[in-house]
Amino acid sequence: MPWRWKKAPRWSVWAPRFSERDVADRTISKKLAFIGAGQMAEALLGGLFASRCCEPSLVRAADVSQERRDLMKSRFGILAGADNKEAAAWGEVVLLAVKPQMMETVLDDLAPVLPGRLVISIAAGWSIGSLGRRFEKLGDKAPRVVRVMPNTPALVREGMSAIACGSGVSEADAELARTLFESVGRVVMVEERLMDAVTGLSGSGPAYVFLAIEALADGGVKMGLPRSVAALLAAQTVLGAAKMVLETEEHPARLKDRVASPGGTTIAGLHELEQGGLRATLIAAVEAATNRSKELGS
Repeated sequence: MPWRWKKAPRWSVWAPRFSERDVADRTISKKLAFIGAGQMAEALLGGLFASRCCEPSLVRAADVSQERRDLMKSRFGILAGADNKEAAAWGEVVLLAVKPQMMETVLDDLAPVLPGRLVISIAAGWSIGSLGRRFEKLGDKAPRVVRVMPNTPALVREGMSAIACGSGVSEADAELARTLFESVGRVVMVEERLMDAVTGLSGSGPAYVFLAIEALADGGVKMGLPRSVAALLAAQTVLGAAKMVLETEEHPARLKDRVASPGGTTIAGLHELEQGGLRATLIAAVEAATNRSKELGS
């Protein structure tokens, strides 16, 4: 029997997409307050409402930008204001979607209204521990904290998000976070100690793939293809290959070997990639990005 990648446990990357689940079982009935209304917040709201698992009346947003507030109102029909504390005090679940360098100021402002709430943070470099230290004065009333590392393909509902839960987070809390981020892609639950590695792989990974697509397209142009045709061929090839890995659950090496016939064109190309160190370079890229994430979080 051929070796296959094993299915991971519940909440894994191999779990069915949100659209394949029973929507009735994925309804969010708690009030959600988005602190920060940037692109990731916009993507999450678009996914939530497209999946019909949350009503606009249960969502509010806060952002310093009038333009972003107006967009929230016009596109989603939700209330959006400039007062972070007012929005957080209204919400039962507070999603922190502000830039990492703004987190300290935002947390100091919000701390008095966060007791008893679930706080979900997507700020890079902010660990559950560093978030928890901002709430130490609240004692046993400190909010429950979930940390999430999404990536930019969430903007087209093909994101990969990793979720880590702090102490006191219930199964219902974790399920809510999972539902929220599953609306814009796939979700995996991890221990927080792995979040730097997640950042190095899926967090930074889209940039690696964009570079690979660009290079493939350049190769096509060098061989005479029009730029627009080469770009489409490269992008769709990467998309299709990724979909084959996810849907067949077969090891990429087996899928690769099926394309590489003896003495053919593909094995000649693969030989050049191996000689150029592509495999080792990608591993080194993930390692470097992971180490940089650790430095930024220390």
